[in-house]
Amino acid sequence: MSHPSTHASPPPQPHAVLVTGGGHGLGEAVSRALHAAGFQVAIGDLDLTAAQAVASDLDPVGKTAHALAFDAREQASFEDALVLMADLWGGARALVNNAAMTVARPVLDIPPEEFDAVLAVNLRGTFLGCQVFGRYFRDRGYGRIVNMASLAGQNGGTATGAHYAISKGGIITLTKVFARDLAAHGVTVNAIAPGPLDLPSVRRTVPEDRLPGLIQNIPVGTLGDPTFVARMVAQLAGPDAGFVTGATWDINGGLFMR
Repeated sequence: MSHPSTHASPPPQPHAVLVTGGGHGLGEAVSRALHAAGFQVAIGDLDLTAAQAVASDLDPVGKTAHALAFDAREQASFEDALVLMADLWGGARALVNNAAMTVARPVLDIPPEEFDAVLAVNLRGTFLGCQVFGRYFRDRGYGRIVNMASLAGQNGGTATGAHYAISKGGIITLTKVFARDLAAHGVTVNAIAPGPLDLPSVRRTVPEDRLPGLIQNIPVGTLGDPTFVARMVAQLAGPDAGFVTGATWDINGGLFMR
């Protein structure tokens, strides 16, 4: 006669992800897609109220979604997020560097202070995330990092400011550098470079009278779907994505082909 095992089941492995800038726009779509894919999601945003609204909508009880005040410019924000995720879910398995600052301004009119501010959020923030979480993942032999780049970083930017385009081009390079450094440790690092998406931020950046012309110039004739981009993030953040690293995934309606 067999007897049931008296050994306690091992605790489940954490399947938690931090999404920076996860309370608005594309970040919100990414947070929702990751949660739907089975991740526990830490939603980091400067706008804590927005992050809390998304987290509450995903899980009113707060077991699988949690909001935190987050500043991508600060190393301590990433370190504190890791501590929180360890307390809530036993650790972290993935990071999405999505937080971004967008200012559309002619290059000859960009004040140096504004240039520094945009790069501090977009490029410094991505660097800090890759570095802090990269060390953590390396020491555990597993991790997934997805960086949000942009078509602007590939074509020099046509509807965005030069500082934004420069920061996104830098993210593509950072992705390759970290991917190469971390590949032997079970950690993948990839980027996604969307073209213009159907988001409030795009409609704010592009003047209303220019939007029809922008859409007309997109070969497929429409703005991109943020939810598709979000599902791509979830796929690259998954455990079965171990054979893709250092890549930049183009989702731009045919505006940039290689």
